[in-house]
Amino acid sequence: MSLGSESFPATDPSGFALNVLSVLMMYGPAYLANTGAMLCGYWLPEKFGISNHKIDGGKVHSDGNRLLGDGKSWEGLFGGAIFGGLLTLLVHILWQGRAAPAGRPFIDPVSWADAGDWFWIGGESGAAFLIGASLGFACMLGDSFGSYFKRRRGLKREGETSSRAPLLDTIPFALAIFIAAFLLFPDQIFTHSDLRPAILGILILTPLIHRAFNILGHRLGLKSVPY
Repeated sequence: MSLGSESFPATDPSGFALNVLSVLMMYGPAYLANTGAMLCGYWLPEKFGISNHKIDGGKVHSDGNRLLGDGKSWEGLFGGAIFGGLLTLLVHILWQGRAAPAGRPFIDPVSWADAGDWFWIGGESGAAFLIGASLGFACMLGDSFGSYFKRRRGLKREGETSSRAPLLDTIPFALAIFIAAFLLFPDQIFTHSDLRPAILGILILTPLIHRAFNILGHRLGLKSVPY
């Protein structure tokens, strides 16, 4: 893998803002895995009148609430991961070869990857897809983790009870994405040490970003609830 000399300087507010946008662009496909989960786990099954398959199989915890609830399906789990992979591939195609600092905020997420990396399967395109799918899958696992604890608190989507919980709806999946990125892809451009303050900034903004996309998804009929 090529570490190169690229970096993400943030000596002034504009530099930091560029880094925040760079993080948003590189990790955006993983964040949007939730949209893929909406499409594959809710919208497409409803559109074509087919049943999805709940991850918890309808099982109820000892507290009387579902383990995860109707909002978490196998179709959504894997559909979200694949969606994240496809979006990362699209980002690679659009911004191929662009690296920091000159390329900010439109950075190619595989600009530091090479044939020596474990995810280099099928060349740059395959690597881009596997990066996105891995982080998208992490997003889905984090989202399921949040749902599990929401239901332990009695927050559930089924019935008339609102399951809205701004922090549990957002922070678990965002943390899962970034943890997976640093564990699985420690030497890639999107885990550069210069980006850590910007990543923290994105974590803080995640509830607002998630809320905006969920409202949009609800208005477009992709979600049954706006959260």
